[in-house]
Amino acid sequence: DTTDDHTLLWLLNHIRLGIPELIVQVRHHKHTRVYAFFVTATYESLLRGADEIGLRKPVKAEFGGGMRSFSCEEDYIYENIENELYFFTSQERQNIIRYWLENLRAKQGEALHNIHFLEGQPIIPELAARGVIQQIFPLHEQRILKRLMKSWVQAVCEAQPLDEICDYFGVKIALYFAWLGFYTSAMVYPAVFGSILYTFTESDQTSQDICCVVFAIFNVIWATFFLEEWKRRGAEFAYKWGTLDTPAESIEEPRPQFRGIKRISPVTSTEEFYYPPWKRLLFQCLVSLPVCLVCLSLVFLLMLGCFQLQELVLSIQELPRIVRFLPKIVLAVIVTACDELYKRIAYWLNDMGEW
Repeated sequence: DTTDDHTLLWLLNHIRLGIPELIVQVRHHKHTRVYAFFVTATYESLLRGADEIGLRKPVKAEFGGGMRSFSCEEDYIYENIENELYFFTSQERQNIIRYWLENLRAKQGEALHNIHFLEGQPIIPELAARGVIQQIFPLHEQRILKRLMKSWVQAVCEAQPLDEICDYFGVKIALYFAWLGFYTSAMVYPAVFGSILYTFTESDQTSQDICCVVFAIFNVIWATFFLEEWKRRGAEFAYKWGTLDTPAESIEEPRPQFRGIKRISPVTSTEEFYYPPWKRLLFQCLVSLPVCLVCLSLVFLLMLGCFQLQELVLSIQELPRIVRFLPKIVLAVIVTACDELYKRIAYWLNDMGEW
């Protein structure tokens, strides 16, 4: 709500010139007084973006089937290429647009007010870190959410619509719920066996010890089968959703938040951002380690103080009963406050450690 017109126009021009594939609309919310950039792209632009990031898509059966990285030159070989609404999933469109936004790079000597960018530094993440941009998020599609609400959330004793979840929320979320459903179903076996074992166990100690050993052996066997079966099931999902043969992290583009100086890689002979390891090690030894030790010491002292207060309160018999709970309330407040404080410190240390 405090953003000036110069900042808005500066960012808008950079997006439109640096990412001509995107369509940007600027809107102002009358209640929150916040400016928002609504970003989208045409189908042709999304196809070029899929080619650029190497998005894997299913190939038509007559061209061999399977999954292959998308190529605009051979777009006719991919399934549903003629259908603009169904070729890309919601999550794939988000990935392409976010990829473009996070790779909008600054030129040498570029600056916005008191923010001075390094050459090649990602603009959007830096503005988000400085608070100029509050949030970057995809908008929900109510039509799909209502369909998922009926087929997933409100459904009883029905299989999860994992393909629909994958199309909307992405592979990671779909794999999580696939694992959760598989784990819940697999827990039926130890639950049934344990209940039967408990029913027929005698009350004497020897019988209970034997049943405990039998149940422990069963759990070891069950856990082995569970893990092996999930490996097979997970591989099936990965192949089905096109993530089985994704490139290794070592050859992917580095995170846009990474900062460093440009150099020619001695390994690949390509241009890359480089940050000297000795600087990172120096920061870890002189900043990260002392900060962590201070945080641990602070937590230890605060907990020790709460325990001493607890003993003091319990030693005074005349105090009301409600006062006896005061040390526990204080400890709960301290834990909550420290959790928020340490989270901010951890984010800061992580960001500084990547430079």
